[in-house]
Amino acid sequence: MAPQFITKIKQLFSKNDINDDFFDDLADMLVEGDIGAKTAFGLTEELEQRCKTSKIRDLSAIRNQLVELLAESAKSVVLEPDPALINIYMILGVNGTGKTTSVAKMADFYQKKGFSNLIMAASDTFRAAAIEQLCFHGEQLGIRVVSHKHGGDPAAVVFDAAEALGAKGGGLVLADTAGRLHNKENLIHELQKIDRIASAKASAGAYKKILVLDSTTGQNALRQAEVFHDAIGIDAVFLTKHDSSAKGGSAFSLGRELGIPIAFIGSGETYADIKLFDSKRYAYDFLGD
Repeated sequence: MAPQFITKIKQLFSKNDINDDFFDDLADMLVEGDIGAKTAFGLTEELEQRCKTSKIRDLSAIRNQLVELLAESAKSVVLEPDPALINIYMILGVNGTGKTTSVAKMADFYQKKGFSNLIMAASDTFRAAAIEQLCFHGEQLGIRVVSHKHGGDPAAVVFDAAEALGAKGGGLVLADTAGRLHNKENLIHELQKIDRIASAKASAGAYKKILVLDSTTGQNALRQAEVFHDAIGIDAVFLTKHDSSAKGGSAFSLGRELGIPIAFIGSGETYADIKLFDSKRYAYDFLGD
């Protein structure tokens, strides 16, 4: 079932003509779609200006302009590790976003692309269940998992994974990490420690920090992105739980307000439920097309 705001937007664009309240009404509907007030009103003001400048009053043409603006706001990036280098992708995010499953999806994605030397690093040593879950995924996918005992040093796990990769001449480490935001200061300290190790061990330009966000959490996702981006710097986002119940507007705020691009979208629980982010297609989906 489509979110209610999509029904409202379709009704707005099905009218015969625009009235004086059209752009204000549109902004309110975009806010309902989890875009956030700052981005929603910025988008509609820009849309209104474009339409005035180009003398556009046809609703179909206005909708097309909106799609273009949305697509420009939601930035995309393609992450292509070089098999000859030591690539380290540090996967971040709060607990409950689907972070560990996303690590496995990425591992399967790159393995299917022919990337043979892959290691998943169980760097969330604070949760025994996270280590067990990643080891299970490793068995299912036939991909090596480097792990230490529960309560061990997370940075040491990444160090050992990178060393193992270097012994084989290069490849990709996908490092799962802790996400206990209720203890934010300690979490950030641990992530910054992993960050230093990963940055030192990875080949030049081959270290990326990928934040996993739950697309159903709206502006909470944007707040989480701000916290991680300020603390450690984010290179890309993996949006999870993107299905018919997710409004998904936070993707546009991520790009427009924080300049963070999106690399992947996840929609289900299977390893195959991962897609490269396409900003134009995403904009159309957001509006219910």
